[in-house]
Amino acid sequence: MPPALWMLFASFAFAAMGAGVKLVSPYYATSEIVMYRGLVGTLLLFLMIRLQGGSLKTLFPKQHLVRSLVGVTSLWMWFYAIGKLPLATAVTLNYMAPIWLAAWMFLMGWWHAKGQTEWPLVVAIGMSFVGVTLVLRPAVEMNAWLGGAVGVMSSIISAMAYMQVRNLGQMGEPEYRVVFYFSLTTTVAGFFGTLLENGVAAPFHAHSWPSFLLLLAIGIPALLAQMAMTRAYRLGKVLVVANLQYTGIIFSSLWGMLLWGDVFDWHVWLGMGVILASGIAATFYNTKSTARGAVVEDTDPIASEL
Repeated sequence: MPPALWMLFASFAFAAMGAGVKLVSPYYATSEIVMYRGLVGTLLLFLMIRLQGGSLKTLFPKQHLVRSLVGVTSLWMWFYAIGKLPLATAVTLNYMAPIWLAAWMFLMGWWHAKGQTEWPLVVAIGMSFVGVTLVLRPAVEMNAWLGGAVGVMSSIISAMAYMQVRNLGQMGEPEYRVVFYFSLTTTVAGFFGTLLENGVAAPFHAHSWPSFLLLLAIGIPALLAQMAMTRAYRLGKVLVVANLQYTGIIFSSLWGMLLWGDVFDWHVWLGMGVILASGIAATFYNTKSTARGAVVEDTDPIASEL
C-alpha cells in the first residue's frame, strides 16, 4: 500500500479513537479511559513484540520515563478536552503541536542567528493563534472555556513529547519500544490517577458490553494508527506524509457530524482552515530544519500520537 494511504488510514484511526473517547466519557472518569487505553496497547504490543522476537531491554530507562510521563500528561489533558468539546474542536487543538515546535525552532534560530527572522514562519505561527480564537469562540460562549484551555495545553505538552520521541530515535531506540513503554506508563499512571480521581474505596466503574467494546475501540485503533503512521514515515516522503496527518481534522469533523450532529458556524470552519494551513506551513519548516540538522531518518519522528 502506498505511504500516503498508510497515513490516511492512521489519521482515520486516530479520529476513530477520539470518537471512542468521547462516546465512552459518560461511562468512565478520564483517568480510567487513559488507563484502559494504555492497557489495551500494552497487551497487544507485548504479544506482537514477542511474536516478532523483539527485545524490551533498553539502555535509556530515564529517557523513556521522561518521554512517557510527558506523553501521558498530554494524553490525559486531550482526553479531558474531547469529553468537554466537540470532537473536531478538540482534535484541531491537538494538531497545533507542530506549530509549537515551529515556534520553538524559530526562537532558537533567532537566538543563535542574532536576530535573523524567517517571516513566513512568523506569519504561520501568528495565524495559528487567530485560528485558535475562531475555533474556541463557541466553546467560550457555551462556558466550556476550561476544556478549550486544557486542549491548548495538551498540544503544547504534545510538542514536548514529540521532541522526546525524536531524541530517543536519535539514540537508536526502535519505535515499538518507545510506544510500548509509553503505553505501559499510561496504564500505570491511569491506574493511580483513577484512585485519586474516584477514591480508593470504589475507584473503578462497572463495565457493560457497550462500554467494554468502546474501550477496545479506543485502544485497538490507536495501536493500528501508530503502526500505520510508522510505516508511512518509513516508506514515504516526510513532508508529504506529515502534512497528510492533518486529514485527521476532516475525519474528526465527519465523526462529529455523524455521531453527535455537530454543526459549526463559519467562524469555526475558518479557524480550522487557518490552523490546518498554519500547521502545514509549520510542518514544512520543521522538516526543513530537521533535514539541515541531519537527524536520523530511519526512525519515525512521531512514534505515538503524543
